[in-house]
Amino acid sequence: MQKITPFLWLDNNAEEAMTFYTSVFPDSKVLCVTHYGDAGPGPKGSVMTVTFTLNGQDITLLNGGPLFPQSPAFSFAVAVDTQEELDDLWDKLLSGGGKPSQCGWLTDKFGVSWQVVPKIFFELSQNSDPNKLQRVMEAVLKMVKFDIAALKKAYEAG
Repeated sequence: MQKITPFLWLDNNAEEAMTFYTSVFPDSKVLCVTHYGDAGPGPKGSVMTVTFTLNGQDITLLNGGPLFPQSPAFSFAVAVDTQEELDDLWDKLLSGGGKPSQCGWLTDKFGVSWQVVPKIFFELSQNSDPNKLQRVMEAVLKMVKFDIAALKKAYEAG
């Protein structure tokens, strides 16, 4: 068991969210589903929590009701290797009613925020040349979904 596990509060669709996420990410599996009992606060027998693994990361979701909606103040960041991987993950996470934001951020149909970021962005942004860094950041700020070719072009310009 991990020492730190993200634990997200959803309204009443934790099981649906878990099924969705485990279909999007390879190497994922369901670990546990718990149900409310006589003590509640949810209806007896309804799903209380689900715990699952996405690429080795355990996550728990709680059906806690509408009191605390998701916010972009918390997001999952996913590092990808290629534009194809980025495009595929981006499209899957947006499916069913998600909304793109900017700079690689999106909100899925459950209200959970994600950052889909190419690994090369981290490499390019660690360069000590302030001009290259400036060009890369200017390019990113114009993007909704990351474009790896555009990042490389901005980096190499000048």
